[in-house]
Amino acid sequence: MENKRVRICDIAEELGLSTATVSNVIHGKTKKVSEETIRRVQALLEQRKYIPSMAGILLAQNNSRIIGIIINNHEKYEGCVLEDVFIASSLNYLSAEIEKAEQFMMVKVTNMPEEIVRFASMWNLDGMVLIGFCEQDYRKLREFMHIPFVIYDGFLDSTEGMCNLVIDNYDGGLQVGQHFKKKGYRKALCIADNEICMDLERLQGFQKGFGEGADFLKIPMHRGERRAFYARSLERIREYRAVFAVSDYYAVDLMQFLMEKEIRIPEDMAVAGFDDNPICMQLAPTLTSVRQDGQMRAQIAIAKIRELKEGTEKGTTIKLPVHLVERASTQTKRK
Repeated sequence: MENKRVRICDIAEELGLSTATVSNVIHGKTKKVSEETIRRVQALLEQRKYIPSMAGILLAQNNSRIIGIIINNHEKYEGCVLEDVFIASSLNYLSAEIEKAEQFMMVKVTNMPEEIVRFASMWNLDGMVLIGFCEQDYRKLREFMHIPFVIYDGFLDSTEGMCNLVIDNYDGGLQVGQHFKKKGYRKALCIADNEICMDLERLQGFQKGFGEGADFLKIPMHRGERRAFYARSLERIREYRAVFAVSDYYAVDLMQFLMEKEIRIPEDMAVAGFDDNPICMQLAPTLTSVRQDGQMRAQIAIAKIRELKEGTEKGTTIKLPVHLVERASTQTKRK
């Protein structure tokens, strides 16, 4: 059983139950099933890593009032994905909108699409918001499920049956580049851990906005390696008087490193980030950042889940605007 797809009849046989009883537990039809039986079935389903068939997952016909928020447990978070400021802020806004809709929120952290299928089936989700996965994961989920879902920041060729909520990454980078240029800087640096997807769009916008003199530095994903990299690269970094980090997380991390090296911000180096998370206002100096409206995105996400479920939405990509918020970390003019 370990080496092949687990079936409902396998679960039923192992527990000494009928296939109808196991099927009812899987699909949330448990009015006539004892709590002990439900517990036994769910425990074995989890243990055997049961993945329901496509035909068994038409969950939109049932109304659990539960919205699942599924977050990719990417290695860059180093096991602390829910502590990431962007993730925490997104959960906060989604929680408020789900509460307004008189629904319930469940959060799942995983990097395995098959776990999402099992999670959605066992909890009979009304809909999902997916954060941080890749296109092949979304395609796989759409193939195996008919639960409506919304994606945060997906890069997709087609959105049939899905709603993709993105922000204008290029324009955000453009605004930072123009901001540094107006401040009189002649050289400016963009830092990111990759040159693909949204980070590439932010980099390209930054290069367009700043023009000649814009440079890029790829930094390590893991904090310990990144700090060592900064130490080795400090002489090169100090050639620039302005740095754009593609996320607030990387901006804050860099600021901490620079201040440890007695490099003043913004007198010696200006720093800007992206996302405008609450932490930007808690720093000294406060951080200039590109703001995206997390509340607006959450409102649209919950509305689109409802429309997908009702059949009034067939799938779309919506690009949300951003704008630069200047604070103390870039307020001193240097050349």
